[in-house]
Amino acid sequence: MTNPTPPAHLELEGWQYVASGKIRDIYEPSVASPFSDVILIVTSDKISAYDYVLPTLIPGKGKILTALSVWWFDQLSTLVPNHLVSLDVPTPVQGRAMICQRLDMYPVECVARGYLTGSGLAEYRRNGQVTGIQLPAGLRDGDRLPEPIFTPATKAEQGEHDENVPLSFVADQLGQRTAETLRDTTVLLYAAAERIARQRGLILADTKFEFGRAAANGELTLGDEVLTPDSSRYWDARTWEPGGPQPSFDKQFLRDWLTGVSGWDRQSPPPELPQEIVDKTRQRYIEAYERLTGDHFSG
Repeated sequence: MTNPTPPAHLELEGWQYVASGKIRDIYEPSVASPFSDVILIVTSDKISAYDYVLPTLIPGKGKILTALSVWWFDQLSTLVPNHLVSLDVPTPVQGRAMICQRLDMYPVECVARGYLTGSGLAEYRRNGQVTGIQLPAGLRDGDRLPEPIFTPATKAEQGEHDENVPLSFVADQLGQRTAETLRDTTVLLYAAAERIARQRGLILADTKFEFGRAAANGELTLGDEVLTPDSSRYWDARTWEPGGPQPSFDKQFLRDWLTGVSGWDRQSPPPELPQEIVDKTRQRYIEAYERLTGDHFSG
C-alpha cells in the first residue's frame, strides 16, 4: 500500500502560500499576521532521490527533519546565528513547520566532508582531488580525511543536478572574502557537529549547510534545514570499516532499491515505493533522530 500524494499546499490562517521546493512549502505573513520579515517553512513527508520527488510519502518524515533541525540549531547556536524565530505555528502544520527569519540566501551549497565517499570519492578517483583540493594518495571509500574540507556545489534548479565547484568559483560569484567566510564557517560547524555525533555513536561523513544574510544587519546566518538525514550522511561508528560503502542513516537505502531491485532506468519518473521500503526508510530516519538527540520520536 502506498501513501496518497498530498495537495500542492495548505491554506493556513495568517499566512499566504509563496512557493514550494522539492520537500518544503514556503509561506509569508498575510495582512492579518502579527509577524513581519519572517517566513513559514513547512516540511512535507515527501522524499527525493536523483533529483526526482518520489510519488510515495514517508510518514512522519517532515516532523523528523524539523525536530532534528531545531535540535541542531540549538547545539550550534553559540557558533553562528540561525534563522529560527518561533515554533508557534498553525495547528495543521504543528511539529513540521518553523517560523524563520527571512534571509538573502547565498546561491551555493556549502558542503563539508570529513570522510571520502559519494561524489567526492568519484572525483578523487579521477584526479586525486575534490573540488581542486589535493588529497593524499591511496584513500579508500569511507576513509577519514586528514582534516575536514570545504567542497561547495552550485544550487541547481529543481530537476537539475548540483555541480561540485572549487572555492575559486564561489569567490568569482560572491567575492573572495565572502567565499572564505562561507568556507571557514562551514568547516567550523562540521567539526563541532562531527564531535557531537561521534559522542552519540554516529559518524558524520559529510553534510550540506545553507547560509544567508540577515536583512537587518547583513549578519551571516545559518538557514534551511541543518544536519538531517536529508542533507547529511551518517554512519554507525561501531560498524565503520573503510574500503567500501558504509550502511547509512539516510535515504541511501532507498536509492539502492531504486537503482537495483526496482529496475528504474533514471530516464523516466521513478516508481512507487513498496511498503517495506517506506517502513525501512522511515525507521532509519527515526533511529538517526533518536540516537542523536536521546529523545523518543512519537510523531
